[in-house]
Amino acid sequence: MRICRFDSNRLGLVDGDDVIDVSAALDGLETVRWPYPRGDALISNFESLRPSIEQSAVNGARMPLSQIELKSPVANPGKIIGIARNRRNLDNESNPLGQGAQSRQDGDPVHMFIKANSALVGPADGVSLRFLDRRNDPEAELTLVIGKEGTDIPREAAMDHVFGYCIGLDMSLRGKESPSSRKSIDSYAVLGPWIVTRDELPDPDNVNNSLSINGQLIHEANTRDFAFDVATLIAHASTFFTLNPGDVVMAGTPAISEPVQAGDVIVASFEGIGEMTVPVRAHR
Repeated sequence: MRICRFDSNRLGLVDGDDVIDVSAALDGLETVRWPYPRGDALISNFESLRPSIEQSAVNGARMPLSQIELKSPVANPGKIIGIARNRRNLDNESNPLGQGAQSRQDGDPVHMFIKANSALVGPADGVSLRFLDRRNDPEAELTLVIGKEGTDIPREAAMDHVFGYCIGLDMSLRGKESPSSRKSIDSYAVLGPWIVTRDELPDPDNVNNSLSINGQLIHEANTRDFAFDVATLIAHASTFFTLNPGDVVMAGTPAISEPVQAGDVIVASFEGIGEMTVPVRAHR
């Protein structure tokens, strides 16, 4: 199943080049009052809503994907967890700021950071660049959507906590500030184009992916080039945080990127998920 959020918070199922409006199923969500429960309500209640979603798809309005605006498929993630330096070939790369080679030591742990929820946008919203005198890089990343609450999750049980996958752009302002500052600028966390449920991507550790800017191919890579696989990332993150439905983990990029400028168009493609087109503009 491919689940999208589009236009004015409509819920859709993607079928080929079309989307079927299944928003009627959202009537099954309970009305809540403050304090709101943690997590994304759709994902927390997805199994109970699934029969209504499938029924709504039978007669739901169908429209071309080209005629809708795709929003972030996760509306309310409790946490956006980023993974830094998650690639095997790190030792052979030059620092994008021209500061010499990076290194990875044996036993080097998973490096995590948190992106602010206020950075979240969908592909139709685009990226609004700030600090135009500095380098801004798009990092195309396999993004995991958590479907079941858990903490101290054993690695062998980690995949049971995955709801599905989408494409993420971890936009990164280069500089000396902490990663959580440089990567939490408004619109610097792009999710899309939709969520594919876990059953549609049986091996997330072997996914071909690519990134293009203005039609120029920047990289082709595969998630098998990760230093840490998906199960390891989930298990490790859960030793620090309780993972809730709707939390997302941007798993890192297995390849280096190039900077973008206002007016550019980014296209990220992931096998088994799809393609996400994201326009870039200047802030104000």
